[in-house]
Amino acid sequence: MDVTESDVLAAAERWRREGRSVALATVLETWGSAPRPVGSRLVIDADGNFLGSVSGGCVEGAVVGEAADVIASGVPRTLEFGVADEAAWKVGLSCGGKIAVFVERVD
Repeated sequence: MDVTESDVLAAAERWRREGRSVALATVLETWGSAPRPVGSRLVIDADGNFLGSVSGGCVEGAVVGEAADVIASGVPRTLEFGVADEAAWKVGLSCGGKIAVFVERVD
């Protein structure tokens, strides 16, 4: 099933109305080969449920984990993953590109 960006934003709004704590991750920049384009989004709740994609599966787990911290603290952060970065290999970004993802709490 293809999930559109409007589906992700609608889910974020719906989850907030349901009383869930929510974060939104957005691809800010890509360099080289990257699995998802700039503007791609992922919505995550405090229980680790998510919808959308920022990496085609490569770094979603790391972003979901960071989103839990952002939800708890309220402090947004920018995450960077790249092929030369040891963390990128751990999360599976071996496609030769880099990606920057902004994660923010939705209030």
